[in-house]
Amino acid sequence: MITPAQFAAFGAAGTDAHRMFSDGDGWIERLAEDVLISHKSDAALDAMRDGLAEWTAANGWQPRRIFGKLLPKQNEDRDPPVLLSGDAAMPLTGVVCENGVSYGLDFAAGYSAGLFLDQRMNRAFVRNAAPKRMLNTFAYTCSFSVVAALAGAETVSIDLSKKSLDRGRANFALNGIDPNAGHKFIADDVLEVLPRLARRGEKFDAIVLDPPTFSRGNKGRRWQVGQDLEELVIAAMDLAAPRSRILVSTNCTTIQFADLERIARFALKFHRRPGDLHREAQPPDFPPGHGARTLWISLRG
Repeated sequence: MITPAQFAAFGAAGTDAHRMFSDGDGWIERLAEDVLISHKSDAALDAMRDGLAEWTAANGWQPRRIFGKLLPKQNEDRDPPVLLSGDAAMPLTGVVCENGVSYGLDFAAGYSAGLFLDQRMNRAFVRNAAPKRMLNTFAYTCSFSVVAALAGAETVSIDLSKKSLDRGRANFALNGIDPNAGHKFIADDVLEVLPRLARRGEKFDAIVLDPPTFSRGNKGRRWQVGQDLEELVIAAMDLAAPRSRILVSTNCTTIQFADLERIARFALKFHRRPGDLHREAQPPDFPPGHGARTLWISLRG
């Protein structure tokens, strides 16, 4: 479990969304006053609930509610979290903070509540880089767009789901940003939108590519990250301004860092553009092997 000092350090940094525990059978996440336990089995859930109860009793912090979420073997078996303890009459929505930035959650909206905690270091990198124009693909609830906008960027967020983009607009508003002032939200297939943007000559100095492992586009096009990620990176590089940065990210367990590096180097060679590769540090609450594999491409020209 997280140490009391680590718990306090997150609070001091303006972060109340972080992991409290991780192992091979699941993990525990603090989400403001709530806790979400993601588990592979009932036995794992029971063990983590016992561990959480011991930790909270010893450290004087009690969650308002505890939610549970089964980690299924097949994506089609994914279900929203269920309330395990706490007031069932309370709204299933809430707000968390990460480095002082606010994000809305909705435990009833689907398998994911609204913020991927493993991208914390990459969001901080975007905010510190202060891009002028950000392209956020597979944007979900637009967390990368929010931090870019807070740093002064114009943003374009693309996602198949209009509902997710509407939640992204709400995240802008939560942070005092007008979502209609220099920001676009496009509900469409990313691989169809990118060529349109390229034909218009649009350029971005920060691009986020964080696709799902599997999905289907508006026209039934099947996306598989293992087969299609290389095409996505090549298409995105058409939109990259000189000295831009591109984040390539995946949760697919069969794709490792070496695969991301191979894809990135092939895209650089394809476009005949020089660039460097780097990885941000693993979030301190995520053990090695947990969270997304991510890689930054920094173009030199």
